[in-house]
Amino acid sequence: MTQTITVIRGDGIGPEIMDATLYVLEALQAGLKYEEADAGMVALEKHGDLLPQATLDSIRRNGVALKSPLTTPVGEGFSSINVALRRHFDLYANVRPAKSFPNTKSRFADGVDLITVRENTEGAYIGEGQSISEDGETALLTQKITRKGSERIVRYAFELARKTGRKKVTIVHKANILKTTSGLFLKVAREVAAQYPEIQTNEMIVDNTCMQLVMRPEQFDIIVTTNLFGDIISDLCAGLVGGLGLAPGANIGADAAIFEAVHGSAPDIAGKGVANPCALLLGAAQMLDHLGQPDKAERLRAAIIATLEAKDSLTPDLGGEGTTMSFAKAIASRV
Repeated sequence: MTQTITVIRGDGIGPEIMDATLYVLEALQAGLKYEEADAGMVALEKHGDLLPQATLDSIRRNGVALKSPLTTPVGEGFSSINVALRRHFDLYANVRPAKSFPNTKSRFADGVDLITVRENTEGAYIGEGQSISEDGETALLTQKITRKGSERIVRYAFELARKTGRKKVTIVHKANILKTTSGLFLKVAREVAAQYPEIQTNEMIVDNTCMQLVMRPEQFDIIVTTNLFGDIISDLCAGLVGGLGLAPGANIGADAAIFEAVHGSAPDIAGKGVANPCALLLGAAQMLDHLGQPDKAERLRAAIIATLEAKDSLTPDLGGEGTTMSFAKAIASRV
């Protein structure tokens, strides 16, 4: 059965890593058809809009999108195109795996294999209530946490643990200081956790979490937290395994899901053919899991690992002399 997905090629290195990713997906014979749509600077130049209605319609129609990095111009339009997409489709769950890979600049050779589940639509990023005093001395921002938002993200984390066989969920908060917002999140998280007695639950204050991640990341399995904390923690975790070049992300809602590389568009190396496609490939693996093709998702991950182990055509950031496409072809030969 063929599944049509929306493909957003993005800006900067986006088209290069997307070409590489689609090449590997074709070799995997995943039964996908592609409907291309524009967003970011490319869309602004072609359509006069950073996020055209046609792109939103495509994602809504297909329910699944694979997205390369986008550039949001400073001082105009959305504060972030990615945030706009998440809010438009209510993509409340941001799922960021971090796993140690061979022959990378990882801080831990084999001690990291965790997932950060971040609430994606509430907290400090909602953009409501922003104001600055007339004298420019005081700035205000509303931070909003709801029972609904807390319940569904924590339940997503526990269901993910149950589905993937992970044994432990760590609830990360700052309820000792932020007694209303983080306090509500923790209260609801405890109520949800009680419904999953087979899964070990741990609670940890966010600052201690950051220290523990750097000292003993092996103690973590799944982390669930609010928007701002999750944004920081997930990038910290990427640093533990060699950087954002190996960091995929899924943004999942009830009616749509967008899978991506979480790094930027890297305009400084755009067009040079040296960008590492692994983050988008790993995002594509998350997409295959979502589409009910876990066998192909595991084949893709295994091919990436085997190529890294063989040091076959690795891109310069991984210590090799390969190109984006030669690296992709090496991975494709192993799927």
